[in-house]
Amino acid sequence: MAHQKEINNTRNDLDVLIIGAGLSGIGAACHLSKDCPDQRFAILERRQAMGGTWDLFRYPGIRSDSDMFSFGYGFRPWNELKVLADGPAIRNYICETAEEFGVTEHIRYGLKTTAADWSDSEQRWTVTVLREETGETQTFTARFLMGCTGYYNYDKGYLPDFPGMDRFKGRCVHPQQWPEDLDYKDKKVVVIGSGATAVTLVPSMAEETAHITMLQRSPSYIFSIPGHDKLSEMLDTVLPSDWVFGMARWRNIKLQRLIYKASKKYPNFMRKLLLSNVKRHVGDGVDMAHFSPSYMPWDERLCAVPDADLFKDLRDGKASVVTDHIETFTENGILLKSGRELEADIIITATGLNLQVLGGMQLSLNGEPLDVSERMTYKGVLMEGVPNMAWVFGYTNASWTLKADIAAAYVCRLLNYLKENRLSVAMPRAECAQPQQDHSIMDALGSGYVQRSSHLLPRQGQGHPWRVTNHYAYDAHMLLEEPVEDGFLAFSR
Repeated sequence: MAHQKEINNTRNDLDVLIIGAGLSGIGAACHLSKDCPDQRFAILERRQAMGGTWDLFRYPGIRSDSDMFSFGYGFRPWNELKVLADGPAIRNYICETAEEFGVTEHIRYGLKTTAADWSDSEQRWTVTVLREETGETQTFTARFLMGCTGYYNYDKGYLPDFPGMDRFKGRCVHPQQWPEDLDYKDKKVVVIGSGATAVTLVPSMAEETAHITMLQRSPSYIFSIPGHDKLSEMLDTVLPSDWVFGMARWRNIKLQRLIYKASKKYPNFMRKLLLSNVKRHVGDGVDMAHFSPSYMPWDERLCAVPDADLFKDLRDGKASVVTDHIETFTENGILLKSGRELEADIIITATGLNLQVLGGMQLSLNGEPLDVSERMTYKGVLMEGVPNMAWVFGYTNASWTLKADIAAAYVCRLLNYLKENRLSVAMPRAECAQPQQDHSIMDALGSGYVQRSSHLLPRQGQGHPWRVTNHYAYDAHMLLEEPVEDGFLAFSR
């Protein structure tokens, strides 16, 4: 296997170095393979398998929370009819894409990237990695660095300091570290949380548990979508499949944007629409207070469930939802502020993520530490004052891959521009008058994990190209059609 091979020094000097072999990293490598075939590149992956999030998370029912037609790569569209695919299907899709575009052989497994330093004199990044199995360190050099590590810490999920956790005699599990031996058959289970993970776990486990309860501090917007694309299935009988799945992708991208814009422009109307969807599925037996958030739609990410699976289990009594605050864990469960006690054999803390920048690696310029939270993002891809480096970061208000795809395509445009003009370095440079806002690149969301760690992320400016738009059509034009040389990039030979 690739991670068992010794890597000699001649293979460690590259044109492009990609950090991370997940959805974004594999996508970036495929773009390089087809658009910049002359570029020597490698992918450094800390784990022993590709897939990133979709290989790490193994909890029951793990699935996408975006439709797969827009979540799939634009250069290799998803061509199945399941709308929200499960983790194994997405992992297979990533692996098959890597094989098809010949990037599998470029992955170096088992290497944790710890530091990256840019040298002006050498016009190169020197990247230090740790082989965690042996403690051995290595260095790579590259003309261009691409961070494709997502935005959260793979080592540990977010876990609040709940009082009395050590008193609980049952088993406490975080979904990010799901144990393979967890037996929940005929057990009483409490899932703490109300986000995408919680609404996935509850219906996935409800058939086997004695009872499962979703305990939430406050409600989230949850809506049902069809689990199977019947329209595309029908069209596939009369039209070429490429047309059908291309239309499905275009349709869903437009629909996502329409819902987002309507939520921002007509929040009260969209709130009523979303809540009426829930009411129709849960019936009169479930209190709608559990599904009526205090915030407006898309102030935080919406949660989608396929074929109303969560609502059906609530309606049938296989699951229940409780909205309350935790007073303390007890020996037998959780005591709530209201005085009610929830008995549990297993408690699952679906309490969110710990945000992490660039996989935790330390950046420096000419040996001087670099704090990315003091820099502005350029077109949502490069960083102010940082030479030859991209951070491939997807959307938070639409499918992640939509932005990751066009960001990687833009990097290829930039690399080809440098080659054609015999240039070696590109660095975004802000005008002196450009004010930096005290907003991070993810501040469009009010989610807890974003607000807890917003101070770690790059900043935004007030205008183009320093402002994050979260608008696919606008970004696609900016990254794929606007001239590479726009007056904001400084080039050197």
